[in-house]
Amino acid sequence: MEYVPDAEIWDLYNENRELLGKDHIRGEQLPIDGYHLVVHVWIRNSKGEYLIAQRSANRTAFPLIWECVDGSVVKGEDSLQGALREAKEEVGVDLLPEKGQVIFTKTRKIIDGKIYNDIMDVWLFDYDGEVDLGNATTDEVAQVAWMNREQIKELFEHNMFVDTLEYFFTEVDKQ
Repeated sequence: MEYVPDAEIWDLYNENRELLGKDHIRGEQLPIDGYHLVVHVWIRNSKGEYLIAQRSANRTAFPLIWECVDGSVVKGEDSLQGALREAKEEVGVDLLPEKGQVIFTKTRKIIDGKIYNDIMDVWLFDYDGEVDLGNATTDEVAQVAWMNREQIKELFEHNMFVDTLEYFFTEVDKQ
């Protein structure tokens, strides 16, 4: 693997979540037997609303579409560290580790013909603090909003919510 300045580097795992001892540069084709770790971070307040983020217009995938905080875990991080970092980067929120839990994990190989080769940990954090995008460390998010299940469902039905997050209705907000 050649050195690429400022490249995002991932640890590679096998499908049993065992480290392979190999690095991967984001954007390159994943090896057929190599998986990277990703996190989806759902943030819920005491009113039962979820912090939803609208992707910036400059994003190559799903511009201006709504989603939860998500991203790839980088080299040397574990799932929790990745979840906490992504929340800070994308929406400027400092989550407390003890307020979060993994609600499920899924290994994804191919979705709609696209190779994902990831191990996805879905986190749920309770959070009632302030949300200020000015504290975010990236420009990945255009705006945020607290939404209840019905509001998220409406976005989903109008194709304004990332479609691979449909699991929200059966796995995250089980009403």
